Amino acid sequence: MEKKPNRLAQETSPYLLQHAYNPVDWYPWGPEALQKARQEQKPILVSIGYAACHWCHVMEHQSFENKQIAEVMNKHFVCIKVDREERPDVDQVYMDALHAMGVQGGWPLNVFLNPEAKPFYGGTYFPPQNWVNLLQSIAEAFARSRAELDKSADQFVQHLNQSELAKYGLQQPNPEVSPQAFEQMFQNLKRRFDLKRGGTGEAPKFPMPSTWRFLLRYYHHSQDLAALEQVNLTLEEMAFGGIYDQVGGGFARYSVDENWLVPHFEKMLYDNGQLISLYAEAYQVTRNELYKQVVQETIAFVERELMSPEGGFYSSLDADSEGVEGKFYVFTQAELQEILGEEAGLASTYYNTTPVGNWEHGVNILHRRQTDEAFAADQGLSLEELQTHVQHWKDTLLQARAERIRPGLDDKILTSWNALMLIGLTDAYKAFGEPKMLELACANANFLLNNLKQGTQLFHNYKDGKATIPGFLEDYALLIQAFLGMYQVTFEESWLQEAKQLTEHTLTHFFDAQEDLFFFTSSAGEQLIARKKEIFDNVVPASNSVMAQNLHFLGLYYDKERYSQLSDQMLSKVRDLVVQEPSHLANWASLFYLKLKPTAEIALVGPQVHAFRSLLQQHFLPNALLAGTKEEGTSLLPLLEDRFAQGGQTTLYVCYNKACQLPVQSVAEALAQVQQM
Repeated sequence: MEKKPNRLAQETSPYLLQHAYNPVDWYPWGPEALQKARQEQKPILVSIGYAACHWCHVMEHQSFENKQIAEVMNKHFVCIKVDREERPDVDQVYMDALHAMGVQGGWPLNVFLNPEAKPFYGGTYFPPQNWVNLLQSIAEAFARSRAELDKSADQFVQHLNQSELAKYGLQQPNPEVSPQAFEQMFQNLKRRFDLKRGGTGEAPKFPMPSTWRFLLRYYHHSQDLAALEQVNLTLEEMAFGGIYDQVGGGFARYSVDENWLVPHFEKMLYDNGQLISLYAEAYQVTRNELYKQVVQETIAFVERELMSPEGGFYSSLDADSEGVEGKFYVFTQAELQEILGEEAGLASTYYNTTPVGNWEHGVNILHRRQTDEAFAADQGLSLEELQTHVQHWKDTLLQARAERIRPGLDDKILTSWNALMLIGLTDAYKAFGEPKMLELACANANFLLNNLKQGTQLFHNYKDGKATIPGFLEDYALLIQAFLGMYQVTFEESWLQEAKQLTEHTLTHFFDAQEDLFFFTSSAGEQLIARKKEIFDNVVPASNSVMAQNLHFLGLYYDKERYSQLSDQMLSKVRDLVVQEPSHLANWASLFYLKLKPTAEIALVGPQVHAFRSLLQQHFLPNALLAGTKEEGTSLLPLLEDRFAQGGQTTLYVCYNKACQLPVQSVAEALAQVQQM
């Protein structure tokens, strides 16, 4: 008997499409479902997940594909399916509600609402029998004790609408930015270091790029080797671990153990974009060749497996293929023997594989335990010989893997995640100057401008030629940051103008003048039961901390006091919490770093402006911005006004706090001036 599609068959999200043939009468989030619940006075079940989520698939197979269970759901509830990556606003509100109920959050997220969309109960994954029991008892409670449920739902909504600042006792802004407070942040973070295997805390271990990027800035300021050593330990352990795809490049979302060995195998665009930035910056500081290799291989992975023909980047790859987690990535010893032949012995030693396997069911997760230099010395090989072998193994295994059934691809394109990848590409181009990196960046930036921006407004998603959901603050904040990066590697002022125009749009539609912070949703968008502000830096930095950094740099580029002051005010609101909890506000901590000393403004004018730019950008200059032009008098930027190439030679001006050093004509002299600050 052929299965009938439900309403989700009309959607573009791959996650919603996975549920299009469930016997559940699913609706997408929207007016139709909410209207139906009000008309029929039925409770609403909102089930939230995403395409790369393992337990979401499990619950679908066990419960949502089961006809008897679907009948119970359809009879008593209006059922709504949400892709959290498409609707982070809906996810945020109901995840917050779950926390308010005292439940540990996660996905799948299943929340029960009254017909006014107010939540009264929720949970995450439920096995089938528990799920049916829960559905029945909620349907009974709704019929019998509706008034009580409505009352508790109203209380949750009250809680959801409480200001984030009030919730964390941040009523008084604190504008103080001192080296002592900065030192305190490091000490508070240091307590959580895993000194053996890198990262922080116990398993599971997430890469958390913002933490390590902050530590690079702390090290730059303090020269405290303990900070750099922890960054190096973490970056090396991750690059050697199973969390990094040793054959194809790119990182999985997290590792389930403290040794970075066993990943949860899904690969997300947002992780990889940020990790490219992190490894590129760490290379600028250390010149460690391993970091360069990680950046090159990760970009190659993204281009090969996540790039659309139009230049956009897809969202993620599933952990499972053929219904088995990690199957695409692992090898038995026999397979390695067959694929690599007489080289298999050496490769097995290099990748630490065994006949019984280093993971479940006799399979091996390829990983390393020592540097190439140390391994080559142990094996009596030269470094060049070893690296020739390794490249051959990688190419051969990648080819063998290409014959396998691939993990599911989530091929929707999200503005915010693309912006993180775009920032990664411009950071990599600064560190390595490889033209290919800039080509990919330009292709992506132009794709986003042409397909996800209309007038001054952004969209959040793109699929099958359509952009449908209005942008959230994360889309604006991260794209503004990406365009600032595009300007710094091209000196094309149109990128700065785009960034400024988007900033003005956020000030009009997202800004809350009462708290000097931005809402996550636009005043012009759909109004949910609560309008949230994102303050905590998670795996993706908080849209408010990104916005505050953007305002800092745009204030300097355009000499706009309003931007600079607002950036200071935003930091002052959360400053005390940043000092106490830097691991949850690491991107704010990096903003604090920008305020410790004046930002160096480096203007370049003259015929060799790009050669000089490229030499400057090989260095780690976390508290500097660059502006440049070949022809004097052609720029609209205050920083480049009245600047000229002295004697026809390319000239550099290093300025800060509205005062400039003597003009110089070599990168070394300019760097010396920056260092003296």
